[in-house]
Amino acid sequence: MGSGQSTSTAARTARIEEMRRAERARERRNRILVITACVVVVAGLAVGGVVLVNSRPDTKDTTASADGKGSGGGRDSGDSGGFTTGKDGVRTWSGKLSRTHVTTKVSYPMHPPVGGDHNPVWLNCNGDVYTEAVQDENAVHALEHGAVWVTYTGKAQKADVDALAAKVKRTPYSLMSPYENQAAPLILSAWGHQVAVKSAKDPEVDKFFATYVQGQQTPEPGASCTGGVMK
Repeated sequence: MGSGQSTSTAARTARIEEMRRAERARERRNRILVITACVVVVAGLAVGGVVLVNSRPDTKDTTASADGKGSGGGRDSGDSGGFTTGKDGVRTWSGKLSRTHVTTKVSYPMHPPVGGDHNPVWLNCNGDVYTEAVQDENAVHALEHGAVWVTYTGKAQKADVDALAAKVKRTPYSLMSPYENQAAPLILSAWGHQVAVKSAKDPEVDKFFATYVQGQQTPEPGASCTGGVMK
């Protein structure tokens, strides 16, 4: 009799212990579920915060209206610094080049401009050759996309103009236009860089194209050179 009771007690104790283990297991699972749910909620809040921040206009690439700067001569470009000239004759802008989108005229500190505030719409630069002057503000946006801009004055030789036009036409991310308000008959510009060349055969022409078409200076590499404005 005593033996039977002992067996029953042992079995009951074993069942109770098993139930306790099962309960502890359920509690662990519940804690894991609660922790997981908390992580998901926190992650969702973090992602929402990132989306909210990213949805705000980028201060370097936002549209601005006239603010009274440079009244009479257009909005100030927002640039600071100046050019330094290398041994190869390439001038490099050593200060800040602003990238704010504006819908007003901009007063640039250099001609042609190599950067600064610019129009929200870029000038088409997929090997486009313009026979009339273009808007600086649209052309600067093309430079931001990694284009090289060839400009020339009425003093440039027709043979050089024709040869450079042919090069531009076969080179994506480049454009060409007349530009009277510049210091030399033939000038090549990229974002933050500029060089005057003596002729279309000047070795610096090929070097400049090779270096700066979609070069490391490009603020927005791979951005479109089509779908903008045509003049």
